[in-house]
Amino acid sequence: MSGSPVSEILPGIFRIADTCNVYVIREAGGTDAFAVDFGSGIALDHLAEMGVERITDVLMTHHHRDQGQGLPRAVAEGIRIHVPAAERDLFDDVESMWQSRPVWNDYNLRQDRFSLLASVPVHDVVPEYRGREYAGTTVEVVPTPGHTTGSTTYVVKRAGQRVAFTGDLIYAPGKVWSIAATQWSFVDNEGPAMTVLSCHQLLDLAPSLLLPSHGEPMDDPAHALGTLAERMTEYVNSRRPFPWDLKGLLDNPYTALTDHLLMNRTSNSYSYVLLSATGAALIFDYGYDTYTGLPPGSDRASRRPWLASIPALRRNHGVTDVEVAIPTHYHDDHVAGMNLLRAVEGTEIWVPEHVAAVLENPLDQDLPCTWYDPVPADRKLRLGESFTWHEYEITVHDLPGHTVYAAAYEFMVDGKRVLVTGDQQVSQGGIDGAREVLNYQYRNRQRLGDYQASAELYRRVRPDLMITGHWMPRWITDGYLDQVTAVGDDQVRIHRDLLPLDDLDIALDGGAARIAPYYSRVEAGSTTRYRITVSNPRRTVQKAVLRLVLPVGWVAVPDVVPLSLPPLGRERVEVEVTVGQPCRRARIAVDVSIGTLHLGQHAEAVVDVTEA
Repeated sequence: MSGSPVSEILPGIFRIADTCNVYVIREAGGTDAFAVDFGSGIALDHLAEMGVERITDVLMTHHHRDQGQGLPRAVAEGIRIHVPAAERDLFDDVESMWQSRPVWNDYNLRQDRFSLLASVPVHDVVPEYRGREYAGTTVEVVPTPGHTTGSTTYVVKRAGQRVAFTGDLIYAPGKVWSIAATQWSFVDNEGPAMTVLSCHQLLDLAPSLLLPSHGEPMDDPAHALGTLAERMTEYVNSRRPFPWDLKGLLDNPYTALTDHLLMNRTSNSYSYVLLSATGAALIFDYGYDTYTGLPPGSDRASRRPWLASIPALRRNHGVTDVEVAIPTHYHDDHVAGMNLLRAVEGTEIWVPEHVAAVLENPLDQDLPCTWYDPVPADRKLRLGESFTWHEYEITVHDLPGHTVYAAAYEFMVDGKRVLVTGDQQVSQGGIDGAREVLNYQYRNRQRLGDYQASAELYRRVRPDLMITGHWMPRWITDGYLDQVTAVGDDQVRIHRDLLPLDDLDIALDGGAARIAPYYSRVEAGSTTRYRITVSNPRRTVQKAVLRLVLPVGWVAVPDVVPLSLPPLGRERVEVEVTVGQPCRRARIAVDVSIGTLHLGQHAEAVVDVTEA
């Protein structure tokens, strides 16, 4: 057909020239098809020309509007939409981005505002690092961040070739469609560096044909991707004081601390790998692997975990099974990749008992740095007890300080006693005359005396080596143990000097009462249950009164709660709240009086009320 936007690239693979290249892949011997990206939707006007009766599914490479502005038309036709997990919110909840995205004093250069103008329903996210069948064709899903954080490549086999639909990772050999899209922040090179890593990882899959969202097919992927990686590395290094060996991040991400203990030097929050003679591996902490910087923002699309360093475990260290992953605490930079590890590698997630509750219900409490999804525990570890993993005995120690929900792990490896301490203190190892800095944030629920307790633990365990989340490993001396004891004592003294703790012993974060769940999502007109915890800051018995503060028309039972609080004690009550009409982020509060101390509307919670 003259002037048709449709061309057949390979038997059953069609390109439609639209606002981007839309690819339609017809099932072998059938008339169903799926599409990679959707453009403005004109593919639906040319189905007969491609021998297609219906498009069943659309796989989006990324969230940009030129890739998917026609998705409402797909929805109207009953076509299922599948998107990268990191960018789902930019498809089915894009209104939140439009309502909250800064437009003044804006230091976020990510092109998330090049998203859809209105949300579309998403059927599912694509399964990263795995294959799934769409319209009779098996599709391999490959994370390739760079153009956006969530950008994804899809690989299919057709006509004896491995065809990679690369989105906007690459435009032509050595070239990208947009350099601006890769610049996510003012001062770093996160996107360009990720582009380099993505090129190398895609090359390892040996595709034979690249089909980009913009540009022409490339039948020499090794040259096309290799040249882009080379040029983009030069670009990255032109903006750095010292060269960055990006390929080395993938080739050799691990440093051996002992023969059977590795440190991932490329991750944000270092991961540590304990190697068994059986070929199994146990990982302490697994957040953002092979890290090139955190993009601005705290929306879901600004944080993408992946498994970039795992192939090197097998290739360089003989690992046959990534068997277990264990977090030191709940923060996202220590746990973000654990669900992905479980899904792809079959890794079991073992979690200290007090951390497990936070990971499994991250919005129940008002805590910082939680991951977006629940991380269920396959096994809960008891504090103060030991467990056996292959030839190792590992003891789980309570380690409050950085956060009250943290643990340390003690084990022997290669004749050395090791203690994994997460983010407990900022290690100044190697800096002459520097003292350790205690890494506490009050909203993490840090308590006075926690660092004295951790110093006592260090003395009791007397490790040879301590390994941490963000600082270099430290070989322990008696002088170091003396120092952490001194800084723990200083921390208590400084706070006692600053706060009226003898008269009013309120928690360091200022919270005498809390409401849980802190965030919830309920249907209009429904009844939900809240737990209110109140603490007595006095050293004598006190009568407390809690009064619920609700939006107009909402009802609490009971709405006033009298309590008797023991000296420095705590009590918990439950109330039922019947909510009103649909609204976003409705606020409830509890007005707190403890004896003569009226704290007012001291604690709050937020709730999204949806249509029934």
